[in-house]
Amino acid sequence: MVEMAIALTLLLVLTLGFVDFGYAFFQWNAATKAVQVGARLASISDPVATALLTAAPTSTPGAPVVAGAYGPFVCSYTGNTGSCTNGGAFSAANFSRVFRGDTANTNDDACPALGANQRPGMCHYFPGLLRSNVAVAYTATGLGYQTRLGGPVPTITVSLQNMNFQFFFLGGLLGFNNITVPSMLSTVTGEDLKSTFP
Repeated sequence: MVEMAIALTLLLVLTLGFVDFGYAFFQWNAATKAVQVGARLASISDPVATALLTAAPTSTPGAPVVAGAYGPFVCSYTGNTGSCTNGGAFSAANFSRVFRGDTANTNDDACPALGANQRPGMCHYFPGLLRSNVAVAYTATGLGYQTRLGGPVPTITVSLQNMNFQFFFLGGLLGFNNITVPSMLSTVTGEDLKSTFP
C-alpha cells in the first residue's frame, strides 16, 4: 500500500503535468495565430492611431519617407481607456476591428459570435484574450513617400502583453500559475488599398 501510494502520487502528478503543459502548448499556438490575424487585420484596416494619416513629413512632396520619420505610435488599452504614444489619437472602432474582426463594436472585452461572411478577430482565435493584452504599433521604416494621399505606409506590429499561462492542475500543486507568456508578436507591412489613383 505504501509503494502504491508513492507510485500513484508520482504518476498522478506526471499525468496532470502532461495535461497542463499540453494546454499551455495550445495557448502558445492560439496566441501565435491571434497576433498573425491581428497584424493582417491592422494592415488592411484604418489605423488605430488616427494621427498616422498625416504623420509623414510634408517638406519635400514626393520624396521617400525615411525610417524613423514618425512614431512609433503604440496603441493599447489600460482598463477601459485606449491611448497611443507620441500623440497618436486613439480610435476605439479601429482597434475593435483588429480585436473582434467584423463583429459588433462594443466597449468591453466581449468577443461576439461570428455571423455569416464576417471575418474573425484576434479574440476568436484566442478565447479569454482581453483588449488590455493587445498592443498595435505603427513604425516608419522607410516605406512610402511624403504627402501620399492615403497616408504613409507603416510597418505594423501586433503583440500580446501581460499574459500568464493558465494551468488547471499544477497551479495549486507546484505554483505554475505565474509563468508569463513570452512576448508574442507579428509584423507586417501596411497595404495601399485605394481603388483609384490620383
